[in-house]
Formats: sequence, structure tokens, C-alpha cells
Amino acid sequence: MTTFSGDSLAALPESVVEFLTERHLATLTTTRADGTPQVTPVGVTYDPKAQLARVITWSASFKARSVARQPNQVVAVCQVDGGRWLTMYGPATVTADPDRVAQAVSMYTARYRPPKERDDRVVIEILVDRIVGRA
Repeated sequence: MTTFSGDSLAALPESVVEFLTERHLATLTTTRADGTPQVTPVGVTYDPKAQLARVITWSASFKARSVARQPNQVVAVCQVDGGRWLTMYGPATVTADPDRVAQAVSMYTARYRPPKERDDRVVIEILVDRIVGRA
């Protein structure tokens, strides 16, 4: 198992970056109001330069409401492919800013496929401060 944090996040090995661009689904773990974890399957993108993971969703989704209820809560996004896996941790925020949503949709389209159009689209942005795994 390898951990990347601090300066090492700025220089991830190519194998890690590749794993984060291959088409794999992930899970997003947020915290419910009662403190218990909520795990949701998601598509996620990662921008290594900004050290930002993004999950597109809609404003009324549980994950968006959870992050909005507790801004900057530390969340986890985990992706698994056989023996390869990575979990990204960091504080999350949710935004409906059109430019940020458009960027997230563009990155999602490049990794997965174009998402369905939604008027209530938001993006959960995770400022990744630690990555743990085997990729």
C-alpha cells in the first residue's frame, strides 16, 4: 500500500494517473446527519494539477445535500479494479457555479460518456489531500 500526501500529490506516478483516467466507477462516502457513513456509487474525475476530484450530481441528491449540510466535511472516493485500488480523501464542497459544473461535465464526458442533461446539475468538488492504495 502506498500513501501520497503533501508534495507527493503534485508528482503522482504515471500508473496512478492512468488508473484515475481509465473508465472505472467508484464509491463516494459522506457522513449522514447522525454521523454514520453513507456510501454511494459514482463516476469521479481527478485533475492532478488542481488536486481536485469531481463528482457530478443533481442538487436534491443525498450526496449533494450531505456535503451542503456540512461543507468541508472530509469524504472518501474509492475506485477498485481487481487488486488495484485507490482511495482519495479530502474536504468536499458542492457548487452550482455554471463554469465549474461545465468543467466537471466535460471531464466526466471524457472519462465515461456524456451525462443526461439536467437543469439542477451541481458538482461535488473534493480537494484531495491524501491518496492511499495500490495502483
